[in-house]
Formats: sequence, C-alpha cells, structure tokens
Amino acid sequence: MLDDLTDKIYEAAFVPDLWPEVLDGINRASASVGGAVFLFADEQPVRGRTVPLLQDLLNEFLLGDTLQFSTAVSRMCAVQPASFVDVESFLTAEEIENDPIRVRLRALGIGAHTCTAIPMPSGELAIFVFQRRLGEGRYDAGSFDILDGLRPAMARASLIAARLGLERAKGTVAAMTAMGLPAAILSSRGHVLAANLLFESMGSIFLPVAFGGMAIVDADANRLFQQAVVAARGAAEPSVRSIPVSAAADRSPLILHVLPLRRSAHEIFSGADILVAATAVNASSMVPSPTLLAGLFDLTPAEARLASALSQGRTLAEAAASANITVKTGRTYLERIFAKTGTRQQSQLVALLKGTEPFR
Repeated sequence: MLDDLTDKIYEAAFVPDLWPEVLDGINRASASVGGAVFLFADEQPVRGRTVPLLQDLLNEFLLGDTLQFSTAVSRMCAVQPASFVDVESFLTAEEIENDPIRVRLRALGIGAHTCTAIPMPSGELAIFVFQRRLGEGRYDAGSFDILDGLRPAMARASLIAARLGLERAKGTVAAMTAMGLPAAILSSRGHVLAANLLFESMGSIFLPVAFGGMAIVDADANRLFQQAVVAARGAAEPSVRSIPVSAAADRSPLILHVLPLRRSAHEIFSGADILVAATAVNASSMVPSPTLLAGLFDLTPAEARLASALSQGRTLAEAAASANITVKTGRTYLERIFAKTGTRQQSQLVALLKGTEPFR
C-alpha cells in the first residue's frame, strides 16, 4: 500500500489537484482524519492544499491573516522539525486552547496534530500537517514511523511543487522551464528524452553515453545514479534518490533528485519515466542544519544530527556523546550516512556538507 502511496505523492508534485486524494491516503495509513501541505516563500502568499473535509476552512485561512496569528504555525516554522513530531509537545496548554486555528479545528472535531518541515535548498519551506479526531489521543510511534517513511517522497515532491507554485504542469517544456531548476526527463532505460537549457549548460557534470544515455562525471555519484535508474525501471524504491555530486574547481556541490514519473505525470512528460532535477549546495563555512541535511539527503533525524555534529569538526566519539548514543551506534549511523551521501570517509563527508572544497 505504501509503495502505491509513494507513487501518488510523486504524481501530485506535477498534478496538485491530486493532493487532497494523496493526503487522504496518508490519513488512512497513519490513522489521521485531517491533512494539509503548506508552502512558505519570501514575498509570496502562503499556498496550500488539504483534504476535502478542511478545504473551505483552508481557503479562509489562506485569504485572511489567521495563519500569521497562529502560535502553532509560527512555532513549527521556527523549529522546522526534521521528522514528524507531536505538535502539542511544543505548545503550552494555554497556547493550544487559544490558538485561532485550533479553535476552529476543535469545532470540527479535530484534536491532536503532527507535522514536519522540509526546507528547500531553493529557499522555500514546505510543512506537512496531519490531525486526529478529538478523543483519539496523540500520535504513537507506529504512526510516526509510517509518516517518516513517506517523508523522503514528500520532500522531493515538495521541491517540484514549490517550484511550480502548486500549479499543474501542462507539458514537458513548460514544466521544466517553470521549475527554474536544471532538469531532464529520461526513459525507463535512462535515455535522455528532453532537457532544459539549465541542464544542458552543465556539460562538465553530465556526460552523454551510448544509445542516448547519461552518466555523471563523479564516479561515486554516477554509481548511485545508475542504481536509481535501474530501481525506477523495476518500480522499486532505491536506497538513494537524492544523490550528491562533489564540488569541482568551477562549481559548488550539487544534489541530484531522481523522481519517478507515474500515472498523470507520465503523460504530462510525454511518456517519460524519470525526472532528474539538480539543486546547488551553496559554498559556506557555516554548519548545515540537521533539517536541511535531512531534506537534501534523506537522512533520518538521528543521522542528520550526527552528520551536523561531525561537520562542526567533532570526532565520532564526541558527536555520538552529544547525540546521547554509543560510539557503536554512531558508527552504524555513519555507515548509513556514507551510503546516502556517496562518501566513504569522514573528511569527504565534512567537505561535502560544508561545501567549502572539493573532495576526492
């Protein structure tokens, strides 16, 4: 069931009218009744989609200033939880009682909330929120596991939805242009069918191969990329769909996001099966936040915290202690981080995360 739901999440990235159906599907999987996705961006109005039950209320919120005066919304935007969390634990009883959104939702019989925030490298912030009926209690660990399992697909779908402005993609060329990201569409065999000008200008990164295929100059990134293409061909979920490409003398590191094109999205892109979109990691000496790392590389919250600590120059033992885990557990997390980021050594990982220098 979750594989089918994942496909629908990716489809909704290009056909936003499907978000209500997708959110209802996530509701059924997580024992929720309400759900919504919000997109926040500087100097733009808040955009959102929700389930049919809450559509009229969402329209009212988006047209008015209720969201601006909601303590829960501002708190979650500030905290930016890198996994789904119990929203009530971040609010006082008085804040829950008086929050204008909570007041309206309680009138509809809605109680406990969970949400996650997904910061985009391009600057937008996506927030997914789900709710349970009054009297059904808070979310349990099993529900959090289901939601966090779907979160990587939500993150990649949000990247595209934010770029398209929650508007329906109307065709291959128009969609790739509107995204404002280097993008190409591929067949199930990895043959390049079309690419936008931003993608075509990145010839130092992408190499044409026999029979119209594509490879990445960076060997580690290419290995992960080819695995993702093969997995998409078999309709399987690969271990990595967000692939780091190391820095070079003339550019910062990049992240390639590999999205399957299913159902309606398959038709929008003229029968293509895979979309590849690139986002830049800006060179900086600043330590990346765990939330951004989770969004870029599909790291779990625990893995993201450890990676962030390591990027501060801490040893593995020091990073593990700061995360209240054993060194043995830290090594296990580190191996998973290496696999997801295409790195093999801690020095490579730190160079990639801070984006300050090439790594070999």
